[in-house]
Amino acid sequence: MQPYYTITQLTQEFGVTTRTLRFYEAEGFLAPQRRGRQRLYRPGDRTRLKLILRGKRLGFSLAEIRDIITMYAKAPGEAGQLQLLMRRIESRRAELLAKRQDIDLTLSELEEVEAGCRRRLAEMGPAGDLFSAAGDTS
Repeated sequence: MQPYYTITQLTQEFGVTTRTLRFYEAEGFLAPQRRGRQRLYRPGDRTRLKLILRGKRLGFSLAEIRDIITMYAKAPGEAGQLQLLMRRIESRRAELLAKRQDIDLTLSELEEVEAGCRRRLAEMGPAGDLFSAAGDTS
């Protein structure tokens, strides 16, 4: 295992900017050592960065990510961290399923309105064929 990672190595590995790493450092997530002006990140910093980015992809807020990460160092430790993470996952899943249901309902309503528009245009005959007259090629 590599003892230290440079800012360049981490930005390339995770596809983030140096500004992003500095932000997470300012927020207290990362604590690189300094060698002159160079930041040297430990394997633990790399792991925390990986967890932060995974948490962001899953839709967790920085506060939620902080709670999950800091739980590891406190009692009950890893077990508590995993239980907290599972509760957050359950909550996030419920939120996303509700959004999916809303999206499905909206799509269904759009299809209904579109079908009504098409029926009405068909009833109007050639006078209702404005798409062709307006130059719509779809």
